[in-house]
Amino acid sequence: MSPRPGRLGIGVIGAGHVGPILAAALAGAGHALVGISAISQASRDRAEAILPRVPVLTVPEIVERSELVIIAVPDDQLESLVTGLAATGTWRPGQLVLHTSARYGTGVLGPALGAGAIPLAIHPAMSFTGTSLDLARLADSHFAVTAPAPVLPIGQALVVEMGGEPVIVAENDRAAYAEAIETATAFSTAIVDQSTRLLQGIGVEAPGAVLAPLVRSAIENALARTGAVRLGDPHPLDELNDLNPNHPFDPEDL
Repeated sequence: MSPRPGRLGIGVIGAGHVGPILAAALAGAGHALVGISAISQASRDRAEAILPRVPVLTVPEIVERSELVIIAVPDDQLESLVTGLAATGTWRPGQLVLHTSARYGTGVLGPALGAGAIPLAIHPAMSFTGTSLDLARLADSHFAVTAPAPVLPIGQALVVEMGGEPVIVAENDRAAYAEAIETATAFSTAIVDQSTRLLQGIGVEAPGAVLAPLVRSAIENALARTGAVRLGDPHPLDELNDLNPNHPFDPEDL
C-alpha cells in the first residue's frame, strides 16, 4: 500500500512525558516515526513502552532524517539546543520544527528558521503521566498553536490529527498563556494534595475515589459559570485535511 499524501517522517528529541505521546498520536494518524532521542534509562524504557520498534537515535541523526522534528525538552534546554544545531549546520531547509513549550512562541526557533526550517510552537494544555493513558486524554485537550500565518494551518492540522482542539495564541501572548497554565496546574495540585491529607487524617481509605468526581464537577461548574466552556460547539477544523509537506517553502514568506 502506498503512503497517504501529506504523511510526514517524524523524529522526536526528548523521551520525557510529552514527546513519545505526541509521536504515538501522530503515528496513529498515519505518519511515520523515524526515531527518538533518549539518554537516561527511564527515558529509554518509556520510549520502548510507548513507541516499540522506533529506533533510539542521536539528536543530529533525528534532525537529518526527519521532515518534522518535535522538540520536547525542558524550557531551560530549548534555546541552547536549537542554537547548537544551527551552529553545526544540522537544520534543513523546508523541514518542520515544532517545540512543545508553553512559555515560548516561534521566536526561540529563530536559528532553525534562519536555516530555512519552518517553525511551529504547539503546547498541549494537559497534565501528562508519560503513559499510554495520555493518548486517550488528548481527545479532550486543547493545544496552543503559535506559528507564522502562512504555516498556521499546518500546526492546526497536526493538532486535529492528534485528536485535540487547536487554540491560536499570538507570539506576544505566550508568556501570559504559560502563566495561566502554570497557575491552574499548581493550584489544582496543591488543593487536591491538601484535601487528600485531610481525608487520610480522618481515616478515609480511598481519598482519591472520594475527591475525583467532586473535583471534576467543581471545575466543570466553575468553567461553565465563566463561559469558558460551551458544550456542543462545532469543531473549527473538521474539513482541514490538506497537509502537504512537499509544498515549496520560502523563509521570506514568513
